Amino acid sequence: MNEVRINIANDFSKYPAGRFKEDGEFSAERFRDELLIPKMQEYDLIIVCFDGTAPYGSSFLEEAFGGLIRKGMDIKKLELESKDSLLIKEIQTYMDKAKK
Repeated sequence: MNEVRINIANDFSKYPAGRFKEDGEFSAERFRDELLIPKMQEYDLIIVCFDGTAPYGSSFLEEAFGGLIRKGMDIKKLELESKDSLLIKEIQTYMDKAKK
């Protein structure tokens, strides 16, 4: 199985923010469409590490990860990693809501 690790702080930004591309250079839409989805198309397992950034806004998390569901991506390929277990639960909630 081929896998890749995405460390948001190192591979994208220490200050991810905003929902849409027009909200800024480090928006959720840009993260999802330009980094996360291409990796999901190439690898069997994508480990996403959330540590080392400024706090995440709900709009960033919902668009990035709920948006994966809306775009028809296979989230079984994702492994979410953080020292903050509540953050992982929050992201799972957004993905669950997007499935409905």
